[in-house]
Amino acid sequence: MGEPPLYRLVREAGGGRLVVVVIPVHDVNPTRRTPWVTYALIAVNVGVFLATPAVGLSGLEGVSLADLCEQEAFYHRYGAIPDELIDNRPQPLVPTGEVGIGPGGPGCIVAPPSYEKSPVLSVLTAMFLHGGWLHLLGNMLFLWIFGNNVEDRLGKVRYILFYLVCGYVAAYGFALAYASSTVPLIGASGAIAGVLGAYIVLFPRARVWSLVPFLFFIPVRLPAWLVLGMWFILQWIYSAGYAVSEGGSVAYLAHVLGFVAGMVLALPLRRRTPTVQQRQWPPSDWPPPEWPQPTGGRW
Repeated sequence: MGEPPLYRLVREAGGGRLVVVVIPVHDVNPTRRTPWVTYALIAVNVGVFLATPAVGLSGLEGVSLADLCEQEAFYHRYGAIPDELIDNRPQPLVPTGEVGIGPGGPGCIVAPPSYEKSPVLSVLTAMFLHGGWLHLLGNMLFLWIFGNNVEDRLGKVRYILFYLVCGYVAAYGFALAYASSTVPLIGASGAIAGVLGAYIVLFPRARVWSLVPFLFFIPVRLPAWLVLGMWFILQWIYSAGYAVSEGGSVAYLAHVLGFVAGMVLALPLRRRTPTVQQRQWPPSDWPPPEWPQPTGGRW
């Protein structure tokens, strides 16, 4: 029969508290074109989530060990694991999705993988996976509000390339910092953080309607640099360990890296974008040639 199967206990998932400074709900920044790529990204993220084991696991209450083992096996297959990214080879032992009894009690069976996995491509698949409804809806809210303007500025092709590059920078940057970690990275947060970084560079003065928690939620219109700047500072504080967050499973450093990557990639575009003061008015081609021209000194 060979060696007996190996077992590993499932790590208990702590209940995280969502720490919020402000909640953006809408930006006052009209676009020139319909953001089809942003809509498609949201649709794909939602569609993939509905097809994953996480869709039925909204909390730990009522969730069986078998469900958790199935979810862990799924994320190890399609998630981005820092140890695999650094070594560019899959782990020798992975969860199978089955439950077994080991020396430490019941847990998930681990065994050599029965599938081929490319660590590089796992970053791409991980960008469309989410751990729960709150994870998914939070990411999609930010992408819905800020993605359309960045897409409008970059154009469809450059925007999708920009989105993917930011996601890869976030994942590999996190892997470099936690090279020995075998916990899968999932979620679109790194790529969306890049979108936020580009937005704060390209549209810092755009107004964003936000809900400010003060006894109850108060709607306030704030500049984008303040809303996104506070978000970035909070991510950096948690990633640097200066404050403790109960959401211990959140890869805050990936958010920081994705945001910085988005800012850097957007800087050249900002230099070519004239400010309101720099725009000539009336424009040099005014009035249009098809308009009747004055024959005397006046119209």
